[in-house]
Amino acid sequence: MTESNYRIQGATGEWEVVIGLEVHAQITSQSKLFSGSATEFGNEPNTQVSLVDAAMPGMLPVPNMECIRQAVRTGLAINAAINSYSRFDRKNYFYADLPQGYQISQLYHPIVGEGTIEVQVDEKDPDSPVRSIGIERIHVEQDAGKLMHDQHPTMSYVDLNRCGVALMEIVSRPDMRSPGEAGAYVKKLRSILRYVGSCDGNMEQGSMRADVNVSVRKPGEEFGTRTETKNVNSIRFLQQVVEYEARRQVDLIEDGGTVEQETRLFDPNKGETRSMRSKEDAHDYRYFPDPDLLPVELEDSFIEECRASLPELPDAKRARYEKELGVSAYNAAVLTADKETADWFEAVLGAGAKPKPASNWLLSELFGALNKRDLTLAESPVSAQQAAELLGLIDDGTISGKIAKDVFEIMLETGDPPAKIVEEKGLKQESDTGAIEAVIAEVLAANEDKVAEYRGGKDRLFGFFVGQTMKAMQGKANPKVVNELLKKALD
Repeated sequence: MTESNYRIQGATGEWEVVIGLEVHAQITSQSKLFSGSATEFGNEPNTQVSLVDAAMPGMLPVPNMECIRQAVRTGLAINAAINSYSRFDRKNYFYADLPQGYQISQLYHPIVGEGTIEVQVDEKDPDSPVRSIGIERIHVEQDAGKLMHDQHPTMSYVDLNRCGVALMEIVSRPDMRSPGEAGAYVKKLRSILRYVGSCDGNMEQGSMRADVNVSVRKPGEEFGTRTETKNVNSIRFLQQVVEYEARRQVDLIEDGGTVEQETRLFDPNKGETRSMRSKEDAHDYRYFPDPDLLPVELEDSFIEECRASLPELPDAKRARYEKELGVSAYNAAVLTADKETADWFEAVLGAGAKPKPASNWLLSELFGALNKRDLTLAESPVSAQQAAELLGLIDDGTISGKIAKDVFEIMLETGDPPAKIVEEKGLKQESDTGAIEAVIAEVLAANEDKVAEYRGGKDRLFGFFVGQTMKAMQGKANPKVVNELLKKALD
């Protein structure tokens, strides 16, 4: 079953899955949304807490305009409506990691309105269907702190370092219909955020996480009752949540039960969700405008400045790679999916490499070597400049593609530039026609029976002669010259 017609098979027939996501993305900023406290990840607990974050009496919040700017830039990147008037509200609930007793968020007047994200579920097939996933809104809010529990569940500790950190809550429409679509949506959203620079997208650090809303229905019927699984912090876990929760709901309904609107948690060790609490509605939080904060009113000039600051985004870059650089559709999709990869590729081009061979080499040779060594692109022992030099040696005939593989292995181990390795190891490709002709003559003389067979119509033996010639020259002969001279000698 393909992603485009994903269904859950039940005793009473097929069921359709309906998915909506609320992605919380930590805004890239050196200070929090309403205070000057640092936002650096991994510091000692409670070392990044101001009097505002701790909700000390008389402390008033002051909006961080860099956070507002990043939210606007994100909205523009997904072609969303930017609201020149927005307002902060208080979302009232009591929890140990929320010192104020309320969260400052936006309900009635968010900063960003409706937008869309185009996703391609099957990344390996450039011709697979593209789905348009609707974005309902993006609002800015402050994060809560973090509870930590000791090994013996008798004590809990509160770390307020995250308390007050600026978040964008990016709310999708319920437009996704399979685990794969939900995963592709989050990948694409993360890619856009990283290109824009408004969030680092590091889900393992909690700076991007998703609340997963799942319901099931018979195809064509009204939406069913949804559950919300909170704080899912990886794409793999997100897809597991969808699969498990959809199956759980189908089995529950077909056994005569009803799905309760509730909040659930995901247990990655068991691969299942479990009930946390009944799902609150907006009125349960008693939202009202925050009296300490004025509305945010944006001038058109500010919005246009934000628009002008946007980089070339993934879809535009992908189209350019295909149309202007002649890169294959698949290569262009992979190269542009992650900003770091696209930047590295463009650095290779900037150092003089040709686009098509550079894209093929990057995705096959470099990625293969890094995966084997469990290294990221940022940790590559070979720089973009060195990669361009290696590709240049292949292009100008100094070394063959086969020899280049050996040179590359040495580069990975030593970090030496390719020209130095070729010179020291004597790996320069032989293009002297006289020397190659002499070896060809020896090969043909040693294989007179096969020469006769070739001339009798067995054309496939040509590859044998090429192999024998390259073997005799220890792989250093220029393959193009060998092919030309062999063709001449045999014909």
